[in-house]
Amino acid sequence: MHTQHIDNKLFLKFEEELTLHNVSLHQKKIDSINFSKEKHVVIDFTRASFLDTAAAIYIYTLEKKLILKNITVEILCSKKKILDILELVKIQKEKSTIILHYKKKNFIEKTGEYTYQNYKVFTLFIAFLGELFSHKMYYFISFKNIRYKEIAFEINESAVKAFGIVALTSFLIGVVIAYQSAHQLKIYGANIFIVDMLGISILRELSPLITAIVIAGRSGSAFTAQIGAMKITQELDAMRTMGFDPFKFLVLPKIIALMITMPILIFVSDIAAIIGGMLIANINLGITTDLFMDRFNEVIAIKHFYIGIAKGPFFAFLIASIGIYRGLMVKNDTQSIGLNTTKSVVEAIFAVIVCDAIFSIIFTNLGI
Repeated sequence: MHTQHIDNKLFLKFEEELTLHNVSLHQKKIDSINFSKEKHVVIDFTRASFLDTAAAIYIYTLEKKLILKNITVEILCSKKKILDILELVKIQKEKSTIILHYKKKNFIEKTGEYTYQNYKVFTLFIAFLGELFSHKMYYFISFKNIRYKEIAFEINESAVKAFGIVALTSFLIGVVIAYQSAHQLKIYGANIFIVDMLGISILRELSPLITAIVIAGRSGSAFTAQIGAMKITQELDAMRTMGFDPFKFLVLPKIIALMITMPILIFVSDIAAIIGGMLIANINLGITTDLFMDRFNEVIAIKHFYIGIAKGPFFAFLIASIGIYRGLMVKNDTQSIGLNTTKSVVEAIFAVIVCDAIFSIIFTNLGI
């Protein structure tokens, strides 16, 4: 590039190719020019043979910079390809500088949009359940289709390793309930009735619910994070490419394993919570272990234990299904994993509570 003054005009004459590789050299020469005394600048491409988009963007920026200094800018070129590139860059740059003014949505619009988004999520979840049940039928057609090793691995990961936290949480819940009730019962001299209260509430409601909440926070979130990470790294696509169905190799083993082990976890929770309540009853109310167990065997019907255990597979199915569904909903960014993991835990706990309320209504109306 060289400069020339003709008729009080400054000509910037470019020759041969002007590309990304040499535009910086031309920029240094142009930056050294004092434009304060110039009124008219001509950018001359008559001898230029080629212009790429990077160079065209620089020419556009230079033109705008000179116009801001009240300098008239003229493009001198006869080659259509160069003019087309300059025009294309100009159109795209002007589009990008347009500031769109969005109308603020009112309450009705926001409510409608939120409702429609939740409706789409619900329909996708129903489709997921339909596909899940269709693959479950594949398992029951022949027992040789069942992935025993994968199920055993998931039992160990999602249940066996959770025994400690479930037992500790249930023990503390039993301690808290017994401690809070002991003072009220002592006032009325009804110390022994703490056994009735602990037995029915823990076996029938609290143990299944507490266990489900702990598992939703521990295993449900793990399912979402694991499958979400596999989706981001395209491992699920790789499995499909190799002919492996992710539902048969990933989804079903997790759900079946959790449905098998949830009743066992609830049983462990029952034992831990009753021990916690028994400990406080002995310390605060003077009820010995033998008296506690005798009263427990006398007044607590076995149906309360069976009802609590029977809730386990239903809770497990909800937790695992929601966790896996949210994992499949992860998009191609790490932020989406955190968002869907949070949603999976919240939705699983909410679904468990709703399911427990439905069970309570049904059992109450049936007189069970």
